Amino acid sequence: MKLYLIRHGQTDWNIEQRIQGQQDIPLNDTGRAQARCLTQAMKEKKLDAIYTSPQIRAYATAGAVAGNRPIPVVALPWLMEINYGDWEGKTAKELLKKDGDRYKAWWDRPAEVAPPGGETVAQVDARCAAAWDWIRSRMKGDTAIVSHGGLLAHFMEQLLKGSGEDDGGERVVHNASITTFEYQPETGEIRLTGFDECGHLAE
Repeated sequence: MKLYLIRHGQTDWNIEQRIQGQQDIPLNDTGRAQARCLTQAMKEKKLDAIYTSPQIRAYATAGAVAGNRPIPVVALPWLMEINYGDWEGKTAKELLKKDGDRYKAWWDRPAEVAPPGGETVAQVDARCAAAWDWIRSRMKGDTAIVSHGGLLAHFMEQLLKGSGEDDGGERVVHNASITTFEYQPETGEIRLTGFDECGHLAE
């Protein structure tokens, strides 16, 4: 089976480099155009199901992945972006000015430091593990997962944990990119076959 991980299309806060987190920011014009490119890129892939974050920027992207096909699009709260608490809506420059010590500590030791009112790395990883357990127990064919940059980085860590491809690095993908895994349900083996593919966005 194939598993496609897709990041939502662009938003205005992506352009402004604001931390979106669990704020419900919609796609902008570029993001909607990227979603249309995803419709074309995914239309020949025989998807059995699409699982998505319920946040509007991801859910709209998931709808574009489905296109006109009668593919179930299921929103899962586990797939929401990381909760960055009080930092949401802020830029790095603003945070360095207002909460610089904590922000620097979070970058240096994310496993130990969380944004005020936000999630710890352990909580994010637990969410990703729960999402994957739920999805794989229901997989009957090729599946797409539409989510967010931060969440997908942790989700990929869960997928590759214990595999020969688990290098411990964080894999960050671009807006509206497609990352592909091959999954063997009989053995549980999973293999990364295409990372952060953006060729469909060339137009």
